[in-house]
Amino acid sequence: MKYLIVGGVAGGASTAARLRRLDESAEIIMFERGDYISYANCGLPYYIGELIYQREKLFVQTPESFAARFNIEARVRSEVKRVNPEKKTIMVHNLALGGLYEETYDKLILSPGAAPVRPPLEGIDMEGIFTMRNVNDTDRVKEYIEEHDVKYALIVGAGFIGLEMAENLHECGIQVSVVEMADQVMTPVDYEIATVIHQHFKSKSVGLHLQEAVIAFHPAEDGIDVVLKSGLVLRVDIVLLSIGVRPDVKLAREAGLEIGETGGIKVNEFLQTSHPDIYAVGDAIEFPNPLSGRPALAFLAGPANRQGRICADNVVNGNHQKYKGSIGTAIAKVFDLTVGATGLSAKMLDRLQMPYKEVIVHGASHAGYYPGAVMMDIKINFSPENGKLLGAQAVGVDGVDKRLEMMSAVIRNGGTIYDLMELEQAYAPPYSSAKDPVNMAGFVADNVLSGKVKIISWRELKDMDHSKVMLVDVRTPEEFGRGSIKGAVNIPLDGSRGKYQNLPKDRTIVVFCAIGLRGYIATRILMQYGYDVVNLNGGYRTYSTAMAEQCSAG
Repeated sequence: MKYLIVGGVAGGASTAARLRRLDESAEIIMFERGDYISYANCGLPYYIGELIYQREKLFVQTPESFAARFNIEARVRSEVKRVNPEKKTIMVHNLALGGLYEETYDKLILSPGAAPVRPPLEGIDMEGIFTMRNVNDTDRVKEYIEEHDVKYALIVGAGFIGLEMAENLHECGIQVSVVEMADQVMTPVDYEIATVIHQHFKSKSVGLHLQEAVIAFHPAEDGIDVVLKSGLVLRVDIVLLSIGVRPDVKLAREAGLEIGETGGIKVNEFLQTSHPDIYAVGDAIEFPNPLSGRPALAFLAGPANRQGRICADNVVNGNHQKYKGSIGTAIAKVFDLTVGATGLSAKMLDRLQMPYKEVIVHGASHAGYYPGAVMMDIKINFSPENGKLLGAQAVGVDGVDKRLEMMSAVIRNGGTIYDLMELEQAYAPPYSSAKDPVNMAGFVADNVLSGKVKIISWRELKDMDHSKVMLVDVRTPEEFGRGSIKGAVNIPLDGSRGKYQNLPKDRTIVVFCAIGLRGYIATRILMQYGYDVVNLNGGYRTYSTAMAEQCSAG
């Protein structure tokens, strides 16, 4: 058998290696139009910031090591220009030597990846404006910074890579600003989680321009003038475009393969395209999201590697291994914070018109009495019908990764908020609390679904007619004195039970505390006294962060 693979890195290289483990006698050739077949794409920002100092540590395999270990021929600087499914041939352009040649196959695997979005803006091709998708891009950025004494940088787009680049350029001593069209950074997370990042940017003196867009780039004597839609002009030395990526489907489309509604190569559950002898993996494929059932893309290394393994099994042994899709679990380090998401955000659920409820909890990274405990914010989205967990997000300084993975596992297995309540984590004071924040998220969600408490979001409260409600802050007088919601009265929870019976019953009572726990206790008291009462979801911590000014000049 002769297997050809178009594209390396996560999807292509993992497919190739698995093919060899399954079929020692096969001829396997991998074509990569770039210079490198397998490298740590996600590590590129940290090479810029010199946290990863040695460039060679970015490379997982080279053509030579691939040949020595797996007996696989990896042809770099070889761009596949055309696929002929009827003749089962590909046309290859040798970029190093020039010229075209043809190669036959029995089975073909496409792993073309995704290409960075580069909009047709005035001046976008001028010197000093870069995308960063591969090693060559990284080398060019690093060389430019070193040769031009870069002091000011602009990141266009505030996705995961954009914010990682903001951190790493900042680590190089460069003043960084970020421009984002949306009203928040990191659109896979909901606004309440993103606002924590916004405020953290202020503490790092990083400029953040939300609901802004670049309309032009103009050359300046000592840099680049970046013109924003608001009329603001930013003078910088370097621009990094991190607007997003789109599946590279040119080859597949020209070969007559079916392209899905999201723009990716459409594959079945066996990762087989519309042609039976052609399979596809990685960033370029479209596959139904396990939660929504709707076609989706997943630009993530983990799913690409898993797809490679499944694809190789099906190519060699016939279609028997099913790919179940990706729920989109992603995480990033942003300066001192870690932020991540899994499953469906509220924005996506709204777009899909899927009903949901949401709760926000704030918990310590480990037992509060053990030194070093820091707060984290967790938000979960779940079905109001059966409590099925639909999405989860977290942000904090420590312990975010393991909480996100706990919730991801529940979502991946079709679990519910009740499974969060039952999760048994490894507990000791340096690592967690007896009631872990993930357990607490389940407890709060259960209280909501069972009717033990009604909650109100910060956004609902902001838009309410405050003349029809009474705001009751149940924190201590000291906390109240440091800031509260305008119009609130302070009736501390501890020692004030009798005072609650004197509240007016002709208005809805909105109760809040710092993070929601004391508010819940007060709400339970008032409900049993017959009041129409709601607890503020996430407490004053969420409200004050979401209502603060989100942009910063830097």
